[in-house]
Amino acid sequence: MTGLYVHIPFCVRKCAYCDFYSLAGREDLIDPYVDAVLGECEAYRSMSFRTLYLGGGTPSIIGADSLTRLVGGLRDIFDLSRLEEATIEANPESATDETMKAALNAGFSRISVGVQSLADGELTSVGRIHTARQAVDAIDLANRVGFNDISVDLIAGLPGQTRDSLRGSIDSLISRGISHLSLYCLSLEHGTPLAQDPPCNLPSDDEQAELFERACAYLKDKGFVHYEISNFALSGHECKHNLNYWRGGEYLGLGPAAASHLGGRRFKNRADIKAYLEDPAGAVDEVEELGPDEKAAEEAMLRLRLLEEGLNVAEFTRRHGQDNVLALLSRLERLSREGSLLFDGSRYRLEPMRVMTSNPILARVLQG
Repeated sequence: MTGLYVHIPFCVRKCAYCDFYSLAGREDLIDPYVDAVLGECEAYRSMSFRTLYLGGGTPSIIGADSLTRLVGGLRDIFDLSRLEEATIEANPESATDETMKAALNAGFSRISVGVQSLADGELTSVGRIHTARQAVDAIDLANRVGFNDISVDLIAGLPGQTRDSLRGSIDSLISRGISHLSLYCLSLEHGTPLAQDPPCNLPSDDEQAELFERACAYLKDKGFVHYEISNFALSGHECKHNLNYWRGGEYLGLGPAAASHLGGRRFKNRADIKAYLEDPAGAVDEVEELGPDEKAAEEAMLRLRLLEEGLNVAEFTRRHGQDNVLALLSRLERLSREGSLLFDGSRYRLEPMRVMTSNPILARVLQG
């Protein structure tokens, strides 16, 4: 499977914790940006994709007309006839009736709403510009216009957040028929306003871990499968686009700062909107050729993020060849003996109690 990702780098205002490549207050660039993305597409004309994902930034900010023009151009240039899933991200303040209907008409089957919290104080504390009411209204609108697959993002560890407030957010969202929820721990990324001036009521690391773990247990009780470290879904509603990433599949990323993985080659576009608008075909900045053992290690690391699916040793060995996985399988066996991974005789999976401390484990899978 090959996925197509299109980065929409525009937003009304950057949140205090955000370190993604995005531009606030530059809606004047939307039309030339759509032209530039379609220009970049020409280098990959006639490629076929099974998933499409518009991420950001805030894709819903570009409005109905630009969205229709963008997706129409993608369909003219690429083969999207076998799309299994198309997702658009939206923020509540820009999720208008007109834009949502345009997204549905353009073929988007799935919408991901950046809720983060349904407590107004928590939203304000990290610079979110929407209210809890606007977030609820956006989800209700998505249901009303006809989206049958609605995902939301939430954050654990927001300033002033409690177990009750996080559970209240989850309860309200589930009652509105969401089918997927991504739960991320708040991270103080270098250079962001939140990292430079952390609020005094920020939960400690232990408190954040408890918030996350209790939310995980509660979501499971409500019928959601914890299928990836930060992702929960009702059965059959897992995000296919992201599953392709975690299974080591190929994908093309369009737009500044977008990453791609094609033919054993990883590359990333320069995070520079001015340079991109001037020459979208020359956007590629970072290129890395993956050797057979590197490709195998990366896929193993990504697959172990899939908590239920894990890594099937026999299938993995057939795909990559015995010689390319021997050292890696030795590392996995060692991690299993230490209790970081589970092994049932055919499949490695992350030990459930190690989810909150998975990063160093996955780093050892990747690098030894």
